[in-house]
Amino acid sequence: MSNQENHMYCTNKFIELANDLKKEGIDIVMVSGSLMTASSIYATYVAAGNNGALESSGVDKVVEVYRRTLEHHQVIKKAEVQAQAGK
Repeated sequence: MSNQENHMYCTNKFIELANDLKKEGIDIVMVSGSLMTASSIYATYVAAGNNGALESSGVDKVVEVYRRTLEHHQVIKKAEVQAQAGK
């Protein structure tokens, strides 16, 4: 499996989990916040290990990656919305 395929597989598994939590009656704002918290915990682990923590510069790097990812997704989402409107 390619990196892109692995990335989409993992992304879809997290969305599946989020949808399962929503079906359990958990508010989507809580689900989203919990996913963000889990992501920040895991990003810290990736960058600094189990016993480490990020300095301000490390936090800035993680925030920038998250920003680029969010902006990239918004470009895709807007294109999808425009394509749907054009049908």
